[in-house]
Amino acid sequence: MYRGLILRCRGRATLNGLKRGARLARRYARSISSEDDIKIFIKDNTEIVSSRSLTPEISLRLFTPTCRFWTERPELWPFPDPYWAIYWPGGQALARYLLDNPEVSGGRKVLDLGCGCGASAIAAKLTGASLVLANDIDPIAAVATKMNCELNKLDPVPCVTDDVVGSKPDDWDLILLGDMFYDEDLADRLHKWLQTCITAHGTQVLIGDPGRAQFESHGIRKLLHKRAHFELPDSVMEENYGLTNSTVWCYSYKPDL
Repeated sequence: MYRGLILRCRGRATLNGLKRGARLARRYARSISSEDDIKIFIKDNTEIVSSRSLTPEISLRLFTPTCRFWTERPELWPFPDPYWAIYWPGGQALARYLLDNPEVSGGRKVLDLGCGCGASAIAAKLTGASLVLANDIDPIAAVATKMNCELNKLDPVPCVTDDVVGSKPDDWDLILLGDMFYDEDLADRLHKWLQTCITAHGTQVLIGDPGRAQFESHGIRKLLHKRAHFELPDSVMEENYGLTNSTVWCYSYKPDL
């Protein structure tokens, strides 16, 4: 199951599929008795991992080969695709960059867009951000992010599950997004919305990506400059079908004045 997710997120997922998955997640979340049930399910089906990534300072509940659903048939999984249970290489690069450069997020209002497991939000919190908001359209990711905050001895960051891309932007100082450019339609929406955020509020945008084809070929690449480059640990390369590195990019879009 896990390796199938890797393939889809490297280029086969569609925006409609993701939205459909989010609707299914909300339906499932409503069908169980409480958030505590989701927490129990996550605890029972993930492993706490702190090594084997670019950020050993951060512990996360993730899928590993010892977990049931690493190889289990996908139809037995009760949620939509669990992107939140994987520490994707773009997110690893973003979190590493923040930890190495605390002034980037320190004292700032930060949005972790498409937060997944919440690692970038956690890194921003650890480096002194004045406000951190996590966002993911999957409500199960919101629960996982809260759990991972607590795992790192942090108060849970607020996490909203609305699709904020395309909405009127808030005055964020910094927007973080890792591994979001895996689908052309989503990439186009992100590009347009990020430009709106920069134009309206002068927001800084940092993007983490390991060099996926949809990212490298998109027009947004012409508006980015490299902030940091990281070689991935062997285990991360193996899990991501040979991707060897991950890069943090800064959006250099300058609106017409």
